[in-house]
Amino acid sequence: MNDPYEKLAGAIILQAVKDYRTARKKLKKYPKNKDAKLMIEDCEKFFCSDWFAELTSIDDQALLKKLQEESLS
Repeated sequence: MNDPYEKLAGAIILQAVKDYRTARKKLKKYPKNKDAKLMIEDCEKFFCSDWFAELTSIDDQALLKKLQEESLS
């Protein structure tokens, strides 16, 4: 991954994953937190978007499933 565009794409996806995990933890602690709910919704939209598909070959549904399973444990 020496290409700067690949690095940028990876960083964008990694930040979305971090944001999603943080929001899930916050929502677990504060179930009515609107900001956390909105962040989760935004991240899920991103993971299922055409832009995500342009950035990576990662299976969006598999990633979402894994992240959702993580939040249950």
